[in-house]
Amino acid sequence: MKPNLSFWKLWNLSFGFFGVQIAYALQSSNISRIFRTLGADPHSLSFFWILPPLMGILVQPIVGSLSDRTWTRFGRRIPYLFVGAAVAVAVMCLLPNAGSFGLTVAQALIFGLVALMLLDTSINMAMQPFKMLVGDMVNEQQKAKAYSIQSFLCNAGSVIGFLFPYIFTAVGLSNVAAEGVVPPSVVWSFYIGSAILIGCVLYTTIKVKEWDPITYEQYNGTQDSKETSANWITLLRNAPSTFWKVGLVQFFCWAAFLYMWTYVVDAVAETVWGTTDPTNEGYQTAGNWTGVLYAIQAMSSVCWALVLPKFKNTKVAYSLSLLLGGLGFALIPFCPDQYLQIVPFLLIGCAWAAMLAMPFTFVTNALQGYGHMGAYLGLFNGTICVPQIVAALCGGTILSLVGSHQSNMMIVSGVLLAMGALCVSIIKDKR
Repeated sequence: MKPNLSFWKLWNLSFGFFGVQIAYALQSSNISRIFRTLGADPHSLSFFWILPPLMGILVQPIVGSLSDRTWTRFGRRIPYLFVGAAVAVAVMCLLPNAGSFGLTVAQALIFGLVALMLLDTSINMAMQPFKMLVGDMVNEQQKAKAYSIQSFLCNAGSVIGFLFPYIFTAVGLSNVAAEGVVPPSVVWSFYIGSAILIGCVLYTTIKVKEWDPITYEQYNGTQDSKETSANWITLLRNAPSTFWKVGLVQFFCWAAFLYMWTYVVDAVAETVWGTTDPTNEGYQTAGNWTGVLYAIQAMSSVCWALVLPKFKNTKVAYSLSLLLGGLGFALIPFCPDQYLQIVPFLLIGCAWAAMLAMPFTFVTNALQGYGHMGAYLGLFNGTICVPQIVAALCGGTILSLVGSHQSNMMIVSGVLLAMGALCVSIIKDKR
């Protein structure tokens, strides 16, 4: 049996995740703002959002597979973690400066797109090893504690990353810039975020010593088994019906959130500040405030996650959470005061909490006795990535259908979450 680890050893395993999540929060909350500032048309904005889920679905399995077969003097997971973080730091210093190199609008957008692809690839490369380190080195009795530490660091990093532009504006950095140039408040958020990222990853790299192959095999056994060679098509063909039913709910949920991430800055700017012009100071103020709203959503999610276990009926908890989130989305265009916008994001946090916990609960319950648990859960990650890719491809068309008002896309998100809530009723919960 693997030895028990002290609290601080468990903390050290995941501390770098804090920095990775700051980087991820900065990316996710500022992509649309950066590309709109560079000159992207709202109808093509969703295409930039194809890259994050696409890189996730490609990079994470590859990193997992390669690191399984890697043994170096520095460990098997940590080399990928460090390289991913190092590349992320370099790209984080380049992406927000895409409009400062004297390029044309088209060239700046292409430069930004390539930088975004590299950033998302490197963040995914840095993120995946943390989950694997816990799986490699933590015994079953301590895994819940280890993942709770990781969850805390994840949420704390997200909140700080979301708030950075607002904080830097408050301390005196300019939140406006020349046309096509990203404001210093955002640029310096990426600079400081990258410094924290590499500092946190260096801390984990120095403090964590992975086991050598002999010790690893002693505690984990050999990884050769019939399960690891299962064909993915065969697994999908034999998957329990719950796998597909939960996947249908996931489709509507992740499409809804993709549209929020893509269009919410313009939606808040239009609703509260009456502008969608990136050169307008009100637009950039809306960008900062959206980061605050994201942080409020994250904190609401943490609180609602504590309430969810109190429901006797898991399906009721799941569907109610999605309905509350759908109501929150639909309210965004009808809250003309910036502080009133807090209410929708408190409700959206309820849906986010359920989306992170409930689907895997249903699926793992249904997979008991099927075998291939790891393979199935890997495949189930496709129900997170594929809906976002599909939604991103359709975003411009749907935006045109709702009058080209990005605030109306929040109502579309609300309808999608409501449809997801209705689909919860077809799930059979096998406990």
